[in-house]
Amino acid sequence: MAVAALAVLVPVIVITGCGSGSATPGASPATSIGPASSRASAPAASPPSAPVFTASTSVLPLEMRARMTGVSWHRGCPVGLGRLRLLRLSYWGFDHAAHTGSLVVNVAAAPDLTRAFGLLFAARFPIRQMRPVEAFGGSDEASMRADNTSAFNCRLVPGTSIWSQHAYGLAVDLNPLENPEVQNGTVDPPAAAAWADRSRTSPAMIKAGDAAWQAFHAIGWTWGGDWTTPKDYMHFSANGL
Repeated sequence: MAVAALAVLVPVIVITGCGSGSATPGASPATSIGPASSRASAPAASPPSAPVFTASTSVLPLEMRARMTGVSWHRGCPVGLGRLRLLRLSYWGFDHAAHTGSLVVNVAAAPDLTRAFGLLFAARFPIRQMRPVEAFGGSDEASMRADNTSAFNCRLVPGTSIWSQHAYGLAVDLNPLENPEVQNGTVDPPAAAAWADRSRTSPAMIKAGDAAWQAFHAIGWTWGGDWTTPKDYMHFSANGL
């Protein structure tokens, strides 16, 4: 297993309270010596460790291959299971806490995506959840409805006979509910219709030039929100498709 780790310090506020002691029954009061008394203070407690970004890359475990086969991967897919890698990555949740999620990606993309998600973590960009799509029966629609961030899924571009970049493990969909695809007035997923209004504000939205946009542009990936049509606001890919 190759392990990539980036350390990102996050400010932590620690609030301490003062405790009060009680006298032992029958004990004599302490006597001051000289003009002022001195008392040894207890060592200050060390603050808790700040969350740090961690990442690991591994070949797909055998049990995961079994779960994926016939669901998110099948014979005839443009990339074999041996060319895919499992990334385990830290991310900030909508609850403002650090979590660990999983992405299945092309082996060639693993180092770059580790860097991109490290930058997202440093910027505290919130992600609702991050699970491989076989957790949703291989259904892209079900994954999007759950606002799930995902990468590999062996599927075609809807309405075509062309493999999606997700079928190569070379695309990521980030927070699909807050960042839907919009084409000719149709919003996908439909539950995200309100988010087609890009004048709305949310830390989970992606906009040109923001932290998410910059994180993926730093690795040479492009954003579907920059397309003329459709506007695929959730989508980042290695080749711009």
